[in-house]
Amino acid sequence: MAGVSLTIDGKVALITGGSRGIGAETVRLFVAAGACVVFSYRQAKEQAHALMAECGGPTRCVGIEQELSTPKEGWGLVGAAVKAFGRLDVLIANHGVWPSEDVPIELMTEDQWRRTLSVNLDSVFGLVQAAVTQMELQGLPPLGADGTDDSKGHIVLISSTAGQRGEANHADYAVTKGALISLTKSLSSELAPRGIRVNCVAPGWVATEMSASTLDDPELGSKIAAGIPVGRVASAREIAGPVLFLCTPLAGFISGEILNVNGGAVLVG
Repeated sequence: MAGVSLTIDGKVALITGGSRGIGAETVRLFVAAGACVVFSYRQAKEQAHALMAECGGPTRCVGIEQELSTPKEGWGLVGAAVKAFGRLDVLIANHGVWPSEDVPIELMTEDQWRRTLSVNLDSVFGLVQAAVTQMELQGLPPLGADGTDDSKGHIVLISSTAGQRGEANHADYAVTKGALISLTKSLSSELAPRGIRVNCVAPGWVATEMSASTLDDPELGSKIAAGIPVGRVASAREIAGPVLFLCTPLAGFISGEILNVNGGAVLVG
């Protein structure tokens, strides 16, 4: 009996924040599943170049250095992705900032508030606008191996458990991630009838560079693990897998879903 594979042969995907952590694992999985991938990065140039080489070089995987803090920059990145491979079938909005220092709301500066919202939300607005415009213009993508993909495109926004239940002393981050959940639901209602599937993945704690300073703290790390029913934090690949699934024909009847990938933590906190 033939096995079941998650393939997206011939598709073009744009993955933001793709040089490290969840983004890099998502790039690897999408290339392995047959896609051509464009990913963005902001500072990790050496890691980005290594990832491009690992994933087949410029004919399969292109990294673009791009600040993402305004709608205009989101539009620019989508344009660069289309220039690289001629179309866009998948947008994964994975980039974001999480200021690691605890800041009570009365002490949070306006600069921190605006910075977090501009990176985590304003740029996503531009990315989505540009991606939807491109997907509408180009029409249906190449059919997958089983010929069942009837969508014009897929958009997956990366939220967080912080967007579902809040996060004390990180109100700026939680607000942006909650907004992405609301945006997912709004876009699904608007775009599903037009053939564009929009879903959301909401990770819990993941072992990445961004969270390392917190997870490596003996007291905090143990406390975090104790609050997760499976008893540990996730690997980046355990987040990337569900993201890929949502962009395959096997998920063709899923729209507007918030897929929790948190080891059960959101149910107990």
